[in-house]
Order: sequence, then structure tokens, then C-alpha cells
Amino acid sequence: MFFSRLWRAANRLGQAFGESIFRKEQMGFLPLILKALGLRANALGKGACDVAGFGGCFAKCKGSLMPIKNRFAEWLPQITAWRQDFHAHPELMFDVQRTAGKVADLCRSFGCDEVVEGIGLSGVVVVIKGRKSTSGRVIGLRADMDALPITEQTGLDYASKTPGKMHACGHDGHTAMLLGAARYLAETRNFDGTAVCIFQPAEEGGGGGKVMVDDGLMDRFGIQEVYGMHNMPGIPVGAFGIRDGAIMAAADTVDILITGKGGHAAKPQDCIDPVVVASHIILALQTIASRNVDPLQQVVVSICVVETDSPASNVIPQTVKLKGTVRTMDPKVQDLAEQRLAEIAQGTALALGARAEVSYRRGYPVTVNAVANTGYATEVARAISADVDTNIAPMMGAEDFSYMLNARPGAYIFVGNGDTAMVHHPSYNFDDDVIPFGASWYAGMVEARMPV
Repeated sequence: MFFSRLWRAANRLGQAFGESIFRKEQMGFLPLILKALGLRANALGKGACDVAGFGGCFAKCKGSLMPIKNRFAEWLPQITAWRQDFHAHPELMFDVQRTAGKVADLCRSFGCDEVVEGIGLSGVVVVIKGRKSTSGRVIGLRADMDALPITEQTGLDYASKTPGKMHACGHDGHTAMLLGAARYLAETRNFDGTAVCIFQPAEEGGGGGKVMVDDGLMDRFGIQEVYGMHNMPGIPVGAFGIRDGAIMAAADTVDILITGKGGHAAKPQDCIDPVVVASHIILALQTIASRNVDPLQQVVVSICVVETDSPASNVIPQTVKLKGTVRTMDPKVQDLAEQRLAEIAQGTALALGARAEVSYRRGYPVTVNAVANTGYATEVARAISADVDTNIAPMMGAEDFSYMLNARPGAYIFVGNGDTAMVHHPSYNFDDDVIPFGASWYAGMVEARMPV
């Protein structure tokens, strides 16, 4: 890719001609290229920062945090190879033995201080100690490892080798970026405290974040703050998006069983048609958003499955099952949506002579960024990129990193994946040019929050 080639070419140029070509006052055409890519011009320069080369760590320069990505540029082909290997071998939910095993083996090869497997069934926790420990601080960094039950349609050379399984949400990229950060932190140890890298299974519906927290993750490793990241198509590569407060929704699941009176389709007068009842319920549920919830609040009620007990075209069924999801950003709205959903479904069914049984199950809670920690995450992002949106619109998707943020203060940030298919699409692919940005942000959070 263009950016990868440019990055490596600039790095080789720096090695060939020495630091002077990259001094801030002598960079010539390079700032224009950097501006086009969303990088800060002052990200370059040993002469400006007293740190060798074109970007790989973070260093203090004139009192401000400066990104120097030389190591990540050098390692980019290797980190990309890890990512593409994960992509070719996707695993679902907690069944991530191959992925977790490779993560653990790589982290041991990096010289990390402690590598613990089996946290939250199949999660991996990696401990890296800084060159100093006087601060007593412990910062957690999280990446998810699992894939989705989707048949891949990318046609890539490294496409999924497992039919019906695919890395369609970029967790292969998240894992690879955190591995790159772990390698860098273990090599440089340019921080005062302890970094804890959390490789989590089962984000896609399994609640792996909750399982890890319940398994003692925060207390066992003394984590005081925790940070996570997700790629996002539609945001330019190298750009970041974040907001304080609620950034992703709570995701609840609803099942409605409607019982009527079945019979012959030619004699509807002798039946109580549950399909008609279901249709009225589906439409009426949309009044939760349009008439029950404050228009300035967010709620989504989606009925996604309609299933009858008969496949015949000339039979009015006895029962219909509805399945769907409710997404909210506020606990009070969540309570109201649950209440009104049951009232509407049962009341509508009763009015039409049928019966409705409602099962409402709360899932992932709202993902809430702490105000102060959002500021810390933003500062590091701004040191890496000139394009940081600090008021990104909340998203109605859900994320089980919310359980970790409920346990400890922290923040969740989006990094751009460019103009690609949306996540959860069979043509989606993580853009490897994102790797230096994401790995730098992970490493930067440790160095910024625990400076030497």
C-alpha cells in the first residue's frame, strides 16, 4: 500500500542520510506529505527531538509529547504478517486457542515480565514493567481476539481458511497492534510503572470482557486505568475519534412468543392469526422511539426475526416467535424501553385475542468514557495525528469493553480504517496502514500516563 511504502522509504532515507535531513527546519517537501496523511510535521526528526529517526516511540520535545515511530515503521512488515496470519485463521468466541497461543508465545519472545494464559477462560494477560516503578501506577491496554461467523468474500491471498468464520470486525488488527506495542514497551521500558496488555476473547456476543473482569482481572493485576481501541471504516486512516461520556450503546435482546389459534388459511374467521398480531406488534413497538422516549435521547428497537411454527403457505400458524434487539445510551431510557416493550406486545396481543410472552435480557451495558481519561487519550492521539475528532457521534453498536470501563476509569477510542466495507460485512478487511497509528497510541498511553 502507498502509505506503507512511503513510511518505509522515509525511514530508509533517514538511515541513509542521517538525522539532518529530518530536522524540523530542513524537511522540505515532507511536511506536505505528512499533512496529506494526517501526521504532524513535528513527528519527524532526531534533530528536533533528540530521538533517532522517523517515528517509533514517544519522547519529550520542547515540553510536549512527540511521536517517533521508527520502531513501528521498521516492524511494520512483521506486525502485518502477524495480522494476516490471524486473519487467515479466525476463531470464534472463547475458542481462540491458536490465536491466544500465538499471542502468548510472541509476548514471551519479546521478554515481557509475565504472560498469563487462561484469564476469562481463554484470555491472555501480559505484564511489562517500566525502567522505574516509583509511581506505583498500573495501566491496562485491551485488544479483542475473536472473529465472526461470516463467510469471507474478500478474495485476499490471506483470506480465511476456515469456512463460515471471518475476521470481519478487525480484531486481527487490534491484536496485532497491541502485540506491536507490547514488543516496543518491553524493549524500551520508557515509563515509570507497569503496563498490562489484555488480549480478550469473545467480544462478539460472548461477553468476554465481563468474564475476564469476573475472573479477577483488575484486582489480580492491580489495574488502575484501562484503555481500548477499535478501527472504524469511514474515518480516514490515521485519524482518531473519541468523546467523553457514552460512546457506544447498551445492547439488550428481546424474544416475543405470540400464541393465537391456528387453522386453514381459507377460514381466517375461525382462527386468531398470530402473524397479523405479530405485524401489529412490530409496528407498534416503533412508537417507543417516536412517542415514548425524549427525541433528544437515543433508542433503537429492531425486530429482526419472524418465525412461524408452520412453513406451509395455506396454514395459519398457532405461534409466531419474534426476536430483536434494543439499543440505548441511558439507563433510564433502557428501563423505559423494557417496560413499554412488554406493555405494547402484551396489550396488542390481548386486543386482538392472542397472547404474548415477552423475554427481555439485558446484554452489554453502555460504554462510558470517563471525562479525565478521555482527555488523556485525546492528548496522545493528537501527538500522533492532526485529525482527532473529540466529539464523534455516539454509536448504537455495543462493546463489552464497557464491563472493563465499569470496573476502572478509562477510555475507548476509534482509529480510522479508511474507505473500506463496514465492519461485519463479508468484504471488510482491516487496513494494515493503520498499524503504526494504533500501536503508537497504545504505547503512547503507557508513556504519557506513567512518564519517567
